[in-house]
Amino acid sequence: MKFNETSLKGAYVIEVDKLIDDRGFFGRLWCENELKKYNLNTNIVQSNMSLSKKKGTLRGIHFQKSPFQETKFVRCTKGSIYDVIIDLRPDSLTYKKWFGVKLTENNHKMIYVPENFAHGFLTLEDNSEVYYFVTQFYNSEAEVGIRWNDPNFNIEWPTEISEISEKDNTHLDFDIKNNL
Repeated sequence: MKFNETSLKGAYVIEVDKLIDDRGFFGRLWCENELKKYNLNTNIVQSNMSLSKKKGTLRGIHFQKSPFQETKFVRCTKGSIYDVIIDLRPDSLTYKKWFGVKLTENNHKMIYVPENFAHGFLTLEDNSEVYYFVTQFYNSEAEVGIRWNDPNFNIEWPTEISEISEKDNTHLDFDIKNNL
């Protein structure tokens, strides 16, 4: 596994270190020992997947507030997505900064999303499938959202958003006092 820290401290893009031969390749997607070398949370309690039928589908941007913050390991297993994370740690040097990465079924990359980060993604192809592990059980009362075009963040999405839930499209502008 190759760990590439993003511009947001504590968040990583993780790549498969492929052992290639005539048959194809072998690579490790999960290794508690390697993850712990980077002090990453490995306490997985739930596994989720989503399928988005249409290119331009936006899911998110979500996080769970205290005491239900979750770490996520996100990988695209079919199609491709543009995955976005936002640092919501008030004491962080990158507070309210965002980072985006293209995850595809072919690049085999995964993003590590630490606690107190918001997360969302935009599909870049029809029938894109996303698989992710989380370190906290889902709690609907702790779920909070950030609108995809909130001027507090100015996220640059790589393609037009054509599908979005009413809930995700109507989140209010981010206000730290009301969200965390």
